[in-house]
Amino acid sequence: MAVASKSRIPGESGGIQINFCKNPNCANFGVAALQRTAAPRLSQAHQSDNYRIAAAGSGYPVLRCVLCKELPPIKSNLAVHEELDRMLQSLSLPAEPSCPDNTCVNYGFGVSTYARRYQRFGQTAGGSIRYRCKACKRLFTQVRRSTLRQRQSDRNEMVFRLLVNKSPMRRICEVAGINAETLYQRIDFFAEQCRLFAAARENLLPRMKISRLNIAVDRQEYIVNWSDQSDRRNIRLGALASADMKSGYVFGMHLNFDPRLMGELVNQEALVSGDTTLAPPFRRYARVWLNVDYQRAMVTAHRRRHVRALGRRRAGQSGAAGVERAVLDTYADMEARDDVETDDIQTPDTQLPTDGMQLHSEYTMYGHFFYLAHLFQGAEKIRFYLDQESGIRAACLAAFHRRVKAREIDAFYVSINKDLTINERRRAKADAEREFAHAQALHQGLSLRDIELKLIQDQVAAMATIGKWSDRWLRHPFPSMSEPEKAVCYLTDYGDYAPERLARLYQRASLHAIDRYFMQLRRRVSLLERPIATSSSQRRMWHGYSPYKPAVAAKVLTIFRTFYNYIQVGEDGKTPAMRLGLLDRPATIHDVIDYVHQAVRDSGVNVQPQVIDTNVAKRVAA
Repeated sequence: MAVASKSRIPGESGGIQINFCKNPNCANFGVAALQRTAAPRLSQAHQSDNYRIAAAGSGYPVLRCVLCKELPPIKSNLAVHEELDRMLQSLSLPAEPSCPDNTCVNYGFGVSTYARRYQRFGQTAGGSIRYRCKACKRLFTQVRRSTLRQRQSDRNEMVFRLLVNKSPMRRICEVAGINAETLYQRIDFFAEQCRLFAAARENLLPRMKISRLNIAVDRQEYIVNWSDQSDRRNIRLGALASADMKSGYVFGMHLNFDPRLMGELVNQEALVSGDTTLAPPFRRYARVWLNVDYQRAMVTAHRRRHVRALGRRRAGQSGAAGVERAVLDTYADMEARDDVETDDIQTPDTQLPTDGMQLHSEYTMYGHFFYLAHLFQGAEKIRFYLDQESGIRAACLAAFHRRVKAREIDAFYVSINKDLTINERRRAKADAEREFAHAQALHQGLSLRDIELKLIQDQVAAMATIGKWSDRWLRHPFPSMSEPEKAVCYLTDYGDYAPERLARLYQRASLHAIDRYFMQLRRRVSLLERPIATSSSQRRMWHGYSPYKPAVAAKVLTIFRTFYNYIQVGEDGKTPAMRLGLLDRPATIHDVIDYVHQAVRDSGVNVQPQVIDTNVAKRVAA
């Protein structure tokens, strides 16, 4: 049994405190609960707040907001801070080479920024530049080739191209004439090169002045195959990603997996220190899936399936159909959880990774949005269009609560009915076109844009309240083949927008930007395509092309995101990075593979990249 903590909520970590009401219309929104309250016998002044501590289930403490009756789960601020730091590491860049003697006056002074402190001293046989420190006369080198000491480097571009063009691992080895060990080494190398190449440009984002951003956010799941024939359980991981709806740029894709952690040591330390006896939010290792968490999930899996099935039956009996039924089904899934913010699913057919550790998905979501808060410091207005998932909603509102209240940020749920056949999609699109033609006939003096806004305003007036939380959903009147039935819920509605402005926000609602990226990822990377289940496998999922190690999946995600943002051009001849203003030409695979970061002006970028301080949580939260 979990032991209660002496504190009502976990303490702040790195300036982060997320334990407050997530209802934007509540006076408690963004106002954290007190860690401790005074004893009743003491002075009544400031002894309590507008929260009570309750439980959603054994070991799952929640805040009960006295003002609006919301029940936000209590979370570990330390875990969010750790996730943010993990994600910000992707933006870290190597420091300039400097005198290696830490007793020298030139130690730490880079050769480019402080050129007068050094003199060029030829170069090495590998092409690296040799420098001599003028103070202590020590020699050191500045690497100029990323492939230094790498054999068969002439095949790098071929291997990279095969990786992002649906080639299975064995076929890559066969075509490129390399063995499996070399291929895995190349994947490690490509992932690091892609990280450095993207980081040099993404470090510019916090300083970029952007008037408007419309961001689509969604998750995608991946299955990692079993590696032991005696234990044929899969590993199920999820990645959260955000894409700019105008440029298509994918700002981050974060997998709930940390390859740096050793599961056996962490579980042992948690057991010895008593961490496993604490309620999850108060643990030192709150963000990771411990063995006790998995065992507990096995106990509750059957009950959760039963509650979920019961909720879906009630949704079916409500008479709702199409996208409204999809919204109700999702709410039923949320209600079946002990913790409404986590959508992690562990069943007897899944297992935890043996190399690295799986992370609780809600902490990856929180970290992702605090990461976006760092990147979007220069954006004046942001609209988030979120997949209908309570964890995504909570993370978005927690990371941006100050800017939400300042009316700089709005958030919407978007639910898509993706179960329609191709003929049903065509029929839905044809029906909408007929309705629009009828509206044109009635309003001949209006422009097409004004007619569209008029139809949306009519839908606003007819919005339905759906689900336990009484959310108001608009059925979008303009379906497309990719989004045949769509419903939108305004999560940060303060009632202060004019009808026409509100209609424009509903009109833009879409997940197409991120869904297109996910589709490309599935189609172009064989390692991450959908797995299959056969009758002989007893519903266990397996695919011959899927990876056997989660770390490989994480590296391939890094490689493909860089390829998608910087190399792959669209019909307009531009990449997402070009449309966003981070490059003035498409990058090539050669540019990425051969990239060596130097603290000098980089071709294709108009601003010098900077090395950031990765411990920026206090500045982000402020």
